[in-house]
Amino acid sequence: MAFVSRGWFLVLLATVLFCATLSQPARAFAPKEPIKLAAHRAIYEMSLGDTRSASGITGIDGRMVFEFKGSDCSGYTLNMRMVTQMTDSQGQTNLTDLRSSTWEEGNGGKFRFQSAQYLNDKLGDVTMGRAVRETPTAPVKVKISQPSNAELDLSGQVLFPTQHSLALMEAADAGKTVLQAQIYDGSEKGRKVYDTTAFIGKAVPAGTEAELEVAAKDKKLSELVSWPVSIGYFEAKGGDLTPSYQIDFRLYANGVSRKLLIDYGDFSIQGTLTSLEYLKAEACR
Repeated sequence: MAFVSRGWFLVLLATVLFCATLSQPARAFAPKEPIKLAAHRAIYEMSLGDTRSASGITGIDGRMVFEFKGSDCSGYTLNMRMVTQMTDSQGQTNLTDLRSSTWEEGNGGKFRFQSAQYLNDKLGDVTMGRAVRETPTAPVKVKISQPSNAELDLSGQVLFPTQHSLALMEAADAGKTVLQAQIYDGSEKGRKVYDTTAFIGKAVPAGTEAELEVAAKDKKLSELVSWPVSIGYFEAKGGDLTPSYQIDFRLYANGVSRKLLIDYGDFSIQGTLTSLEYLKAEACR
């Protein structure tokens, strides 16, 4: 089953739930006017969107909990967990429990990641590692400790998840419509780098949204400017014009997202915001 095998889903989605361009990499590390991402905990109900018969999937029900906190001085922490029950065309169900935790240094110099996947309450894939770079333009050096020891050198202007989120927010705020970047988030047992293209739609002015979930209304998300965003993930240097998958969402000026849609081609998954809690911000000393 395609979705169950993708234990990196949570890590990659963390990149979303949060233009600095590749020709100006230093701006992704220290923008002149830093974007502030709100510390928060969001819960999304996950359900099956569109599906094709080739996928063999007839139903998806689940919940995802996303927690973001930190600052540019203490670093950024992302914790996510998603539990889903998937039903196939034969009526069989599988329970998948995906867990991910990452920490990223505020200036993008260090990145730690770990993820685990349970299938029907049995532990499957476990990934753990760390990545460092000495300067904003230096190659990223990765050390993986699980599932097996390995070392990688990543060349080019590779961004970590929160770096990419900040670059995306800065691009949207500046009125840019496209952001291309290479992202490393610990995917595929820590061995995957994705080429990404983000399309940023026209800004939706504050106070103009009429239909929002209860959680979004309670936290007054409509009082913030937002942007429709679509990100395609491509195999690095693969030359394929069709993305491996695509994620669409509504991005708000404080970094909160809603109206998630993850499209794998044969099927898609929708995420509806059902709870939003702002957490205490960590002040820099």
